[in-house]
Amino acid sequence: MSQELWTKVEEYFAPVVQEDEVLRAAAKDGERAGLPAIAVSANEGKLLMLVARIVGARKILEVGTLAGYSTIWLARGLSEGGKLITLEYEQKHGDVARKNIERAGLGGIVDVRVGDATKTMQELVKEGAGPFDVIFLDANKDGYPTYFEWALKLSQKGTVIIADNVVRDGRVIDGSSKDANIQGVRRLREMVAAEKRVSATAIQTVGSRGYDGFALIRVE
Repeated sequence: MSQELWTKVEEYFAPVVQEDEVLRAAAKDGERAGLPAIAVSANEGKLLMLVARIVGARKILEVGTLAGYSTIWLARGLSEGGKLITLEYEQKHGDVARKNIERAGLGGIVDVRVGDATKTMQELVKEGAGPFDVIFLDANKDGYPTYFEWALKLSQKGTVIIADNVVRDGRVIDGSSKDANIQGVRRLREMVAAEKRVSATAIQTVGSRGYDGFALIRVE
């Protein structure tokens, strides 16, 4: 098994995923702006959209916008009249994302907020912005424990929380790692395992983005 094979298989299923020109343009704009090449793949983006549709999401929260690629997929999964709030730390990323979201025709239903998510999530609680039906965590992994705590405050029974990049090329099992992102994911694992209000699993994935995975969590 190799990266080359994983990528070929991903490309084979591209006609099923149906990434369109709007999404490809969003990805390209992120590259041109010099944003990190860490957005979700097309097949994971489609999965996010399908999850939103399966649960009939009317409110979605995303933590980590980047160029808005995953935001567009998620927003397309909203039920009629639905809204999405996406939180981004970097102003530059937020500006790129807003342009991509507008071009996708989603500016009226997506609210891009720039700032430290540990603070903006608190603000959402104070505003009474929740509860959200789907919450997608895809920001700095060392912040996942805190984001998860706030995600629970913004949830209701049936809310689906997805935490991306939790396998870290398999390095997540290294308890001695000095990598803050790995330790953040490990702490998240401990919290989810001990949290009686949720049911969860973790899925390993391979593809054009390498070997990684995501946690799928449902609030019970």
